[in-house]
Amino acid sequence: MKNTYFNIERLFERLTLFVTQILGNSITFLIAFCMVLYWWSTNLFTSNDAHQNIGDIIFGITFLSLFIIQKSFNRHTALIHLKMNELISSHETANNAVMDTSDKTEREITKLHEEYIEMIESVEEENEVEISEKDNK
Repeated sequence: MKNTYFNIERLFERLTLFVTQILGNSITFLIAFCMVLYWWSTNLFTSNDAHQNIGDIIFGITFLSLFIIQKSFNRHTALIHLKMNELISSHETANNAVMDTSDKTEREITKLHEEYIEMIESVEEENEVEISEKDNK
């Protein structure tokens, strides 16, 4: 059962990666823009209802905003990953397993997160021991 869930989860992650790349593509935005222009040209001038026309305009702008926001998000995420990879690779003692985390599955990211939580707990324990040793002196 776990294997089936893992395969479904991996498939879903690939699908979401593919969809976010498509939605953030400039060609997809141009296609959507043409679709909105076509929608407006066929509906705005044929309807006499001002409320429907305003609603169509707002809907079209909101629809196009989705593509602009996704493009911005994809770019921002790529820049953050690039900067993180540079910082990790420049530090000698850094764990290189955290590089290119965008290619990792959610399960792999969770395992890395758990490792860092354990590391934080061990550092906190060491700090407590050091503080108690200083207090005893």
